[in-house]
Amino acid sequence: MTALAASHEASHTGDDHQASTAPRADCVADSAGGLTFDVTDPGETGPQGAAHLLLRRRDADPAEDCVRLPLSPSADGRLRAALPSTVELAEGRWNAYAQIAGGEPRRLMPGVNDLRALVDRAPSGSRGHIAVRIPYATKQGNLSVRSWLRAPHAEAGEIELADGAMTVHGRVYGTPLTGAAYAEAVRRAEPGHVHRVEVTSEGPEFTFAMRHTLLADSGPGPWDLWLLPAGESGPRVRLARLLDDVPDKKAIFTYPVARCETEHGVLEAGPYYTLDNDLSVRVREARSA
Repeated sequence: MTALAASHEASHTGDDHQASTAPRADCVADSAGGLTFDVTDPGETGPQGAAHLLLRRRDADPAEDCVRLPLSPSADGRLRAALPSTVELAEGRWNAYAQIAGGEPRRLMPGVNDLRALVDRAPSGSRGHIAVRIPYATKQGNLSVRSWLRAPHAEAGEIELADGAMTVHGRVYGTPLTGAAYAEAVRRAEPGHVHRVEVTSEGPEFTFAMRHTLLADSGPGPWDLWLLPAGESGPRVRLARLLDDVPDKKAIFTYPVARCETEHGVLEAGPYYTLDNDLSVRVREARSA
């Protein structure tokens, strides 16, 4: 990866001030995990003005985690850069810039994002990992890319809520499911406090159920959900929902809660997605009806 001296989005107000004049990039995602960027008006390249699209991982050291992609002339006077699925992009949030002839990088604004190929995506898992890249607009109106790289990966699918329990359906990638598989909920504040439940499986598909009172009896606090596809002898895989076109699910995917009578009072428990789109269960004091 190539180093780039670029400012952090959170620490430079200049990014926001220049947003109205910044170049734009239309993005197209493919089902393999690749992205294509079409940049409009990045600035004059000149006779020796090589142009690049730069992706820099947020909060990384300035000398680390920068991907440099050449921008080549395309239709309608735009410049195009491709991020193939074979180019590794570490998990995190990557800010996008255009740089002309080694000049100062300019923050990109989002244009049109074509993410249709990401809907109901089902990769083969033959590489032993899944790679997800979703372009999105930040709160400041800039273009960034949310990236996940999981090996192996447990994709959470449909979640059924009934009779005070949640039933989770999903699919595992990059490792086989065995008869020893189980799921576990880990209390975030007390990693040694774990509840295990059985898993039923058919090929790479899995299902497990967990009663809310099992977690609520320990009092308020979140629980993180994990899958152990081969039991104690194999990997421990965080459950997450990544294979779609929604970069931030916490506010988008909401679920009903179950009210639980406990020695800690009346609590409510229900599934939710974290800021990293990992699946967890929230237990908190019950709110008024």
